[in-house]
Amino acid sequence: MARTELELFEDSPACAFCAIVEGRVPCRAVFEDSISLAFLDHRPLVHGHCLLVPKAHHATLPDLPHDLVAPLFATARLLSIAVQRGMGAEGSFLAINTIVSQSVPHIHVHIMPRWTKDGLFSMRMIWQRRPYRSPEDMTKVQEAISRAMGELCPEGNPLRRGP
Repeated sequence: MARTELELFEDSPACAFCAIVEGRVPCRAVFEDSISLAFLDHRPLVHGHCLLVPKAHHATLPDLPHDLVAPLFATARLLSIAVQRGMGAEGSFLAINTIVSQSVPHIHVHIMPRWTKDGLFSMRMIWQRRPYRSPEDMTKVQEAISRAMGELCPEGNPLRRGP
């Protein structure tokens, strides 16, 4: 019997985000706590584009255990503020893909800074990747968002990872 697309998706043998969480693949972390990790997308749609993942592997939003929903989205809320402040943006945009257009089979929240007329959703620009010019530019963005997140967390940013 043929396996469904969902079954193949959930059973992906190599999860890039699990490798990042486990420290086998480096990332530009902006926040980490006991249940989640947030880092810069290495192929950003806009500079400051972050991904928030639960540390435990769950393929899609429906797979996320109920007890992780509130803490993950509380962090997503804070990151949306931190990304906006850190990048000097007018607002932010959050998105979650479930299976369709989900390139990594591990639930992740996209958090991006937004500006009026930034073209993010124009027909010519939608989901067009905009790489950083240099590792130094990426470090500046990482530090700005991490600093803003630290200011928002009363206990401080428990970030334990470097660039």
